[in-house]
Amino acid sequence: MWKLFQIELYKIFLRPRTYIAFIAIAALVIIVQLGLKVDGKDYAAFVMADLSNTLQIDGKIINGYFVCYVILQLLLVHVPLLIALIAADMISGEANMGTLRILLTKPISRTEFILAKFFAASVYTILLLIWMAILALFVSILIFGTDDMFILKNNYAVQIESADMLWRYAGAFVFAALAMTTVASLGFFLSQFADNSIGPIVATMSIIIVFTILSTMSIPIFGLIKPYLFTTHMVGWKEFFDVRLNAANETVRGTVQGPDKIIRSSLILLGHIVFFVGASVYLFRRKDILS
Repeated sequence: MWKLFQIELYKIFLRPRTYIAFIAIAALVIIVQLGLKVDGKDYAAFVMADLSNTLQIDGKIINGYFVCYVILQLLLVHVPLLIALIAADMISGEANMGTLRILLTKPISRTEFILAKFFAASVYTILLLIWMAILALFVSILIFGTDDMFILKNNYAVQIESADMLWRYAGAFVFAALAMTTVASLGFFLSQFADNSIGPIVATMSIIIVFTILSTMSIPIFGLIKPYLFTTHMVGWKEFFDVRLNAANETVRGTVQGPDKIIRSSLILLGHIVFFVGASVYLFRRKDILS
C-alpha cells in the first residue's frame, strides 16, 4: 500500500490544478498582510471603537499573532472549497480519464487502492495547512513582530500573553487539519458517484455552503440539527484562543476556556471522517467497474 500511496501523491502534485490552492492562499495572505501593514492603525481603531472609552490597551494590537488570527478567520471558510478541487477528483477523475478500470486489473486490493487515494488527499490537505501556517503565522511575525494578542469575542474581550501563543496556534492548526480532512473525506466520498470531476466538486462545495449557512443562522428549528453538522464543529479552533479566568477574574496562563468543546468537536469530526471513508471503501468494493 505504501507504493500505491506514493503513486497517488505523485499524481496529485503532477496536476497543475493542485497548485491553484497554494497560489490562492499565498495571494490572499499577502493581500491581508499588505492591507494591515498600510492601514493597520485604522483597523485597530475600528476594532477597539466600542472599548476605547472604557479600556486602554498598551502595546501593538496589530502584531503577528493578531494578523494570523484574522487570516485564519477569513481563509478557513474558503479553504474547504480549494480542498474539494482535489479530493472530489480522486475517483471521478480516474473514471473520466478511463484509467480506473485499467488500474483495477492490477493485482491490488480495492481497499488498499481506495485508502491510498484518501491518504494521499489527506497529505495534500495537511501540506496546504502547513503552507498557510508558514505564511499566516511566521511571515506575519517577521513583518509585524510579536506582542500580547487582544481579541474581541461576542460580549467580552480576551488578552493572551505573547509567550502563551505558539502552542495555541499549534493546537489550532492541528484542529484545522482535522476539520479540513473531514472536508476531504466528504469530497472523496462523493467522487464515487460520478464519472467526471465537476459533479462531485460542485456537490461538495454546495454541501459545505448550505451546512455553513445552517450552522450560523440563529433560528430555533435549525438548532436541532446544528450539533450533527460537521460545519458546526469546524470553528472549534477558536476555542484555543479563549482563556480561563481565576477567582480574581484574571486570565490563567496556559489554559483554554472550553477544552471539553475541543475534544467533543474533534471526536465528531473524526467520526465523520471514519463514516465517509468507511462508506467509500464499502461502495468501491461493491462497485462494478470492470464490466
